Amino acid sequence: MKELNRTNHTVPKKKVRILQFGEGNFLRAFVDWIIQQMNNKGLTDAGVVIVQPTPTGRINEIASQDGLYTLCLEGIDDGKSVQKREIIDVVSDVCDPYTQYAKFLELAENEDLETIISNTTEAGIALDKTDTDFSVCPKSFPGKMLAFLKARYDHFNGDKNKGLAIVPCELIDHNGDELKRILIELARINGMDEAFIDWITSANHFTNTLVDRIVPGYPKDNAEAICNETGFHDVNIVKGEVFHLWVLQKEPFVQEKLPADKAGLNVIYADDITPYKQRKVKILNGSHTAMVPVAYLCGIDTVREAVEDEDVGRFIRELVNDEIKPTIDLPANEMDAFANSVFDRFMNPFIRHELMSIALNSTTKFVTRLLPTYKYHLERFGSAPKHILFAFAALTVFYRGRRGEEVIALKDDEKYLRFWNELWQLSDCEDIARKALSASDIWGCDLCTDDNVRQVAGHIKAITENGMRTALKAFLGDEI
Repeated sequence: MKELNRTNHTVPKKKVRILQFGEGNFLRAFVDWIIQQMNNKGLTDAGVVIVQPTPTGRINEIASQDGLYTLCLEGIDDGKSVQKREIIDVVSDVCDPYTQYAKFLELAENEDLETIISNTTEAGIALDKTDTDFSVCPKSFPGKMLAFLKARYDHFNGDKNKGLAIVPCELIDHNGDELKRILIELARINGMDEAFIDWITSANHFTNTLVDRIVPGYPKDNAEAICNETGFHDVNIVKGEVFHLWVLQKEPFVQEKLPADKAGLNVIYADDITPYKQRKVKILNGSHTAMVPVAYLCGIDTVREAVEDEDVGRFIRELVNDEIKPTIDLPANEMDAFANSVFDRFMNPFIRHELMSIALNSTTKFVTRLLPTYKYHLERFGSAPKHILFAFAALTVFYRGRRGEEVIALKDDEKYLRFWNELWQLSDCEDIARKALSASDIWGCDLCTDDNVRQVAGHIKAITENGMRTALKAFLGDEI
């Protein structure tokens, strides 16, 4: 079997027109696939350079195959079973800014560069006021972005024609606006001149976006069979569902550089992406985030198994129908149809979506995906949503880091891991609940009411003493 590289699979390299922060499964199965389709249809002629946004990642594996990898799209489309295999060839180069900082800054001098795309998870677009040493690779994603833009500004002497389309894909509200706001604040913290700050805002074109495709990642169960099909040994295979949706706020420059809406894809340039975002983030991502600790601590490993499980499936459906849908201002029939489509996608027979792949940065995901529903529900109905409080208790126990005798490989920001570790030095369930709920610096608000403490402490006690399955059944009111 041949190695997958540009010697054994000859394709011309494209001019690098896109800088991509993030080498993870989602960007490779979603954005890079969309770029491939635009290239295939002659709408663009774009190569991508991938920048690794954290000190550890997969760019070495990607580089070992000259940027090539196999994408497998599987699911039900128009009632028909679909299985597609495609070698994605848009990645022209990779860069680790932590070890190749000079190369990273040199990429800013590229005359052909048009677009920056990112997906650094919800935790990525955040201000780090200590990011002040630009002689080495900045710590935060906005810090790296600022260093890159400053290098481009300096190289081209502030030429406003050298501005870029900036398209973040992180699942936070108004992601483009928020990234721009943080860049400006960080530039002022670093004493950068106002002419450069003006260039950030006037020469560059930020847009807000919403992305939607379930991407379970590397198909470890059938990777060998896929390699036999393609004839190439490939350590970077990525699997995703057939369904895809990309909604971008209308911005003429961005639309010109990324004409994906003309490629026959489910890509929309909309005046307002808010309704699309609320529906998707609250229902699909919110149920994912609530599902992970509940299902995983029940001994379940995948999304499909979770939704098909009698107890976990009922919990998730009740969460969506009783607590999430009433907070979205769209017609009930539209909400019902979308929720049902989400459950169908969760049960895609071709997709093995590991819960632990969703568990990355679960602390921040709880804030962005479930707390908006909690707050709206509390304001509108005068009571805290009980399923979200149970999910909060489950999250707290999940971060204890044990499933029976098994150690859970927790992956989160170090400060959050320290918080959860310190919390579990406590032994009393009420103390644990109170400390967890009162961490307003994490949640952005104080969740510590007497009733919330009572409920969450009771759930923590039930989960830790009797196990998640028994605690869940009791919560659902089932006989045990």
